[in-house]
Amino acid sequence: MSISFDPILIIAAVIPAIILLVQVEKADRLEKESPGLLVSLVLLGIVSTTVAELGEQLGIWLLGKIFSQQNLLYDILLYFGVVALSEEGAKYVLLKKRTWNHPEFNCQFDGVVYGVFVSLGFALWENIGYVAMFGLPTALIRAVTAVPGHACFGVFMGAWYGMAKRREGAGDPEEAKRMRARAFFIPALLHGTYDFVASRGTTLMSLVFLVFVILMFVRAVRLVRHVAANDTYIQNYRFGLK
Repeated sequence: MSISFDPILIIAAVIPAIILLVQVEKADRLEKESPGLLVSLVLLGIVSTTVAELGEQLGIWLLGKIFSQQNLLYDILLYFGVVALSEEGAKYVLLKKRTWNHPEFNCQFDGVVYGVFVSLGFALWENIGYVAMFGLPTALIRAVTAVPGHACFGVFMGAWYGMAKRREGAGDPEEAKRMRARAFFIPALLHGTYDFVASRGTTLMSLVFLVFVILMFVRAVRLVRHVAANDTYIQNYRFGLK
């Protein structure tokens, strides 16, 4: 398979992620994040693709030692236990490392912004690779499936992540830990479902995939609007604003 770095293909791969990044950043109504922080999150999303790939290679190797690839359990463990946990885990770890104690993390909606920027950095780089290998048709398909899919995973991760920060600010560290766990496992579950259903290849499962994607997109959009509309400053954040 030849790899093409045609500028038109690269633009086609990048534009969907940029459009979604702009839309989420515009929804941040209380206090905009600094460009430097946002760019760093996109770059960390790109870095997370390499971290995730290493985890996936190790997981696939281990699965191959135990299960036949024709085994349904192999596919379940592959998509839910290897791919989803590796990709969402890499994004989450780098997200938390960069932002949890950052002074700009002072509003709940900031968590959504951060989660989406890391996720779309991942999707942007992944998309460039796919499009360079398979061409413009792949760019068009991924523009309406995979790239928005990663954005949705980022929304769910960021919404729970922002709630975790709010609970910490309210003096409830144990609840903050539970919220952070959800910030990882909920998008991982959605990601695993997305990949597993998409891999089935039957007409029925294609229909199930379409319904799942539509419902996930609708819920993510509503969640963005809800968190943005009800956003307030987090209590007791490090500069003392209420």
